[in-house]
Amino acid sequence: QVQLVESGGGLVQAGGSLRLSCAASGRTLTTYAVGWFRQAPGKEREFVAAINRGGTRTTYTDSVKGRFTIARLNAPNTVYLQMNSLKPEDTAVYSCAAKPTAFSRDYYYRADEYNYWGQGTQVTVSS
Repeated sequence: QVQLVESGGGLVQAGGSLRLSCAASGRTLTTYAVGWFRQAPGKEREFVAAINRGGTRTTYTDSVKGRFTIARLNAPNTVYLQMNSLKPEDTAVYSCAAKPTAFSRDYYYRADEYNYWGQGTQVTVSS
């Protein structure tokens, strides 16, 4: 069982930056692929970014490419989402999810592929 806790959300002006963290309690995330998703009011949850267990492969939805970066850095139980050049349309609850994976190259786009979820953190971007 993996418990995930997101942090780092908040209110920021358009053009600003935030760094979200997804921390696993009780174990490391080194054998898990991790994804970030977001859900805005009245909208469906959407994929944002994902990283493989080795931290060597990443993928992003088109709307955040060049602005967001998902990374593991040197923290074995934490995955980060650096968000730059934020726009009002990035406003949403951001959640991280983890999936145990035997193959280091794999990452996942679909929410139903992930086994564990955090509660989410609110990101609000004002215009």
